[in-house]
Amino acid sequence: MAFVSCEWCLAAALGLAVTGAAALAQGGSVEQNDPYLWLEDIHGEKPLAWVKEQNARSLQVLEADPRYQQDYDEILKVLDAQDRIPFGSLNQNYVFNFWQDAANPKGIWRRATIADYQKANPKWETLLDIDKLSKDEGKSWVFMGASCTPDLKRCLVELSPGGGDATVVREFDLSDLSFVKDGFVLTEAKSRVAWVDNDTVLFATDFGKGSLTPSGYPRIVKVWRRGEPIAAAKTVFEGKETDVGVSLTSCQGPDGTVPLIENRPSFFETEYYTLLPDGSAIKIPLPLSAVVRGLTRGQLIATLRKDWAQQEGQVPIAKGSLIAFPIRSYLRTRMVPPAKVLFTPDARSTIKGVEPGRDAVYAAIFHNVIGSVHAFRPNGESWTDTKLDLPDGGSAGIISANDWGPEAEFYFESFLVPPTLYHDDGGDKPKAIKSLPARFDASGLVTEQFEATSKDGTKIPYFVVHQKDANGPRPTVLYGYGGFEAAMSPSYSANFGKLWLTQGGTFVLANIRGGGEFGPAWHEQALTTHRQRAFDDFEAVAEDIEKRGLTTPRQLGIMGGSNGGLLVSTVMTQRPDLLGAVVCQVPLIDMIRYTQIGAGASWAAEYGDPADPKMRDYILTYSPYQNVRADKKYPPILFVTATSDDRVTPVHARKMAAKMEAQGHDVLFYENTEGGHAAAADHRQAAKMWALSFVYLAQKL
Repeated sequence: MAFVSCEWCLAAALGLAVTGAAALAQGGSVEQNDPYLWLEDIHGEKPLAWVKEQNARSLQVLEADPRYQQDYDEILKVLDAQDRIPFGSLNQNYVFNFWQDAANPKGIWRRATIADYQKANPKWETLLDIDKLSKDEGKSWVFMGASCTPDLKRCLVELSPGGGDATVVREFDLSDLSFVKDGFVLTEAKSRVAWVDNDTVLFATDFGKGSLTPSGYPRIVKVWRRGEPIAAAKTVFEGKETDVGVSLTSCQGPDGTVPLIENRPSFFETEYYTLLPDGSAIKIPLPLSAVVRGLTRGQLIATLRKDWAQQEGQVPIAKGSLIAFPIRSYLRTRMVPPAKVLFTPDARSTIKGVEPGRDAVYAAIFHNVIGSVHAFRPNGESWTDTKLDLPDGGSAGIISANDWGPEAEFYFESFLVPPTLYHDDGGDKPKAIKSLPARFDASGLVTEQFEATSKDGTKIPYFVVHQKDANGPRPTVLYGYGGFEAAMSPSYSANFGKLWLTQGGTFVLANIRGGGEFGPAWHEQALTTHRQRAFDDFEAVAEDIEKRGLTTPRQLGIMGGSNGGLLVSTVMTQRPDLLGAVVCQVPLIDMIRYTQIGAGASWAAEYGDPADPKMRDYILTYSPYQNVRADKKYPPILFVTATSDDRVTPVHARKMAAKMEAQGHDVLFYENTEGGHAAAADHRQAAKMWALSFVYLAQKL
């Protein structure tokens, strides 16, 4: 079980929000009286000394528990196991995979042929050994991904020193397995890069003063041709200084490449541009609410966050729909063609994932938080819809679809059923090719789904996983997220299974508003001035499981990371009477200063801008950092964060831990040096983070 994390969701470098003098004046008192502002100096000598002291105290308490080493060993054994499924990405005749284990803690980037991959023991070709590279260069490199040319001769490899979002980009030759001398190289920054053709790239990076947005993302895109100095690269797009930032994608396939420039005026709005042969950028006539998922047969595939009437007087296409837009036709004629609707979810459904391939568009469609996969294929002027034969009762999803061939791969898992990988050769008849062995004995466990009633009467679904013969309340972990339209669904967790469920504990997953479990509307209900609804929903689930006799306040622990860290720290301050313990991972907490910390400025569309006096007043009603009090009793809390997290940054957790400790509350704090927003750069670090968390929960609950 891992917390939700995506770079755009909670991301970026230190950037100041755009604020007026009046707003700053009004907000001055809270910030100027903050005695813990010094902890915002992330790499400062004094703050790091404080971190070292906190880590030593926490590790002394948790590592001394004999369960810690047992849990650590169990988790690491699972993470390093050789019988894991090597999930990968289909590209032409290959499956590309990144693999970490005990012998390769930093990992190897490798590939196998699609045919060989389906065998029990594929023949892997190692492309890049990150452990060797780190040793040779004296850097702690973390592999962040790679994108390749259509002919699979060259790739752009992204490497992060320590696991943060800022990366170094280097061109890599797949024929001699070496970095290209005088190739495309970008120094460390939160860069974006995409292929235009074998000898041309689009890139956006830190070009100096004025080139980054308040969120710390690049806003200027240039085209760079092989053989010319980077200084000669020409600007093809420039976003506004108030935008969130730009991203770049290269949609490739047999009918050519369509490079996309994605500019975000705000977090949930995107303008799409592509590059013309003359080097200029042209805007694609899609609504700001469109989220492009890829390209197939001249069609851009997208989902919609809002209703869209393509022409005046037209019946709008409903929000949440999956559409196909004929981009090739538009670029050829400059006439706007009508978009086709492939699928429209109902009020209890959502499209959780989309992968266009060469011949079909695959969509993971969840109804009442249970998943299925549909294949949509072009058929003249229409599209066929085939529901694939995959197991029911859990999460069915898409691993990859081949842009160059008919193949696609899918998975199924649930809380109690380990993942199985399915391969489809293009006939819409997926067959199981690899299964993860059971990591714990699930025979005595059961999964149930219930609903709680939130404060405003809304029904909130949640899952409960517990022992079949459970009589009376049990120690319970309640997990949630509730933000950025990210949907929580059933997933197989060896950690929770081995260390919690089979030890007699109960696990609960809450599908609260703010997430995407029921599409954009479910998300919108908890935006900005309605944020309290997410907290109300989570509290309602906690109350409901206690009313059902599944647990008691003393036995209930809550856990969440990132936006989920905001969730659990807020619920702790609002309803401490419901809780026995809290594990808060890489959280947002100081919501008055969040726009001035890390990538906070990019999330104003989610939380609202505290520079707005009315929004500030609302945020002050729930912001955990401003609402924690010395005269109130709170459950014990463990904060877990990372120095190298350059999205949320460790600042929020540091300040909250210091404030609560000074107020006399029961607080432990652990900050890993590496790992970025995941708080772990390799399996050993991940095992440590989770072992600390589970020992803490066991001690407190």
